[in-house]
Amino acid sequence: MPLRSYQHQTLTNVYQSIAKGHHAIVIQQPPRTGKTVIMAEIAKRATAKHNRVLTIVHRQELTKQTQKTFVSWGVDMDYCRVGMVQTMTRHVKDLKNPQVIIIDEAHHAIAASYKRIVTAYPKAIVLMFTATPYRLSGQGMAEVADDLIPGLQVSDLIEMGFLAHMEYFAPPDINTKLLKRQRGEYTDASIDNALSKRVFGNAVDQYKLHADGLKAIAYCHSVQSAKRLAAEFNKSGISALEVDGTTPKDERSRAVQRFKNGDITVLTNVELFTEGLDLPNVDCVIQLRPTQSLSLYLQFSMRAMNPRKGKTAIILDHVENWKRFGLPTDDREWTLDQEGTNKQRAKGKIKAPAIKTCKVCFGTFYTNTVKDGKCPLCGADLPKEAPEEPKQVEGDLVKIGQKSVSERRLDRVHRLQNQSMMSELSGKSFHDLRTMNELQIYAKLRHYKPGWAYYQAKERGII
Repeated sequence: MPLRSYQHQTLTNVYQSIAKGHHAIVIQQPPRTGKTVIMAEIAKRATAKHNRVLTIVHRQELTKQTQKTFVSWGVDMDYCRVGMVQTMTRHVKDLKNPQVIIIDEAHHAIAASYKRIVTAYPKAIVLMFTATPYRLSGQGMAEVADDLIPGLQVSDLIEMGFLAHMEYFAPPDINTKLLKRQRGEYTDASIDNALSKRVFGNAVDQYKLHADGLKAIAYCHSVQSAKRLAAEFNKSGISALEVDGTTPKDERSRAVQRFKNGDITVLTNVELFTEGLDLPNVDCVIQLRPTQSLSLYLQFSMRAMNPRKGKTAIILDHVENWKRFGLPTDDREWTLDQEGTNKQRAKGKIKAPAIKTCKVCFGTFYTNTVKDGKCPLCGADLPKEAPEEPKQVEGDLVKIGQKSVSERRLDRVHRLQNQSMMSELSGKSFHDLRTMNELQIYAKLRHYKPGWAYYQAKERGII
């Protein structure tokens, strides 16, 4: 199968970056756009010249899947090793020195285990693939990379036919009664409370209303809720199975195969079908789990966006994830040193260990001091607490409007204008602004009120 046009361009950009002297490169590619194929082509070219390639993934399932793709693509596996980061970290001293290190889902690469591998081979070219080049903590990747190659925008890939069109359905509005103000703005805690403690609409009813008959993946927040949802689908005459991390691998594989064959219409799961897993025939995604991770959100949402002639993917967001991150089709700009949405949300919060009280001795203690499920003070067995179930709010999901092609293009023009203006102000502080034009640019970039530039110009004697 030949490479797609954007995959060719990505390869060209990678080799140009290497030619410029970069040795640690982040390659951003949206989900569902075949980054494993790009990785395979790079490995194929490298091993053809007898250069050794080390490819690092973070889950066992991805090891086998990546190896299968590499072999089918013609990679010389005598010169290529694919393995989990946990395994590679333990055997760093035993590995033959690679000339190229490829890291899949590289937003994990700031972790110490990845750093240990990379620092062991300082002469290797490190290529880091990810859809979202920052971690859940909000850290950018400037700490581990010296260049970033962005992929095409999701909206462009849809226009080109490489991703399916989509329709996005979500609750009609946030529960404003739960919002509290502080200095004129809603507090982070109240926003989290309003967004994450409810599930809007009955999942089975909304599936029937908006996606009846389509093959669907449901992302649930707990094993209990995933099992219950599968039972509700089956009770309604819609074939469904539940799988989670505790499901035996053979049973999980059979469930996935039955889904692919069409024997099962809905698969409910807990954190399984996110990064990397190949499920090409999904037409609907049901989000019942709130997340603070843009990476997870895009993986959830875009799971159904593999293209097929005439297809429109249906995304049912019962927990308002889109309010945190925007729609999957929104344009996004990536930089190595950016702060992620997650870090901005977390500012001002102080994490402390949770506290628990024993019902036998009434002693109070930190939960991280509990061992073997017993009270650290009296030794009594502590009852297991089921995870808090979000409250279901009745109502229908509504279609969320997307920007038109012309609106997105206008947004890009404005971004380019802002970038141009920023370059004009490069290296200048507020006190260095000396012309009316510079003051107007500064005001526009910071969304100051009309008249600010005029007032500052008068103050400085410019006019």
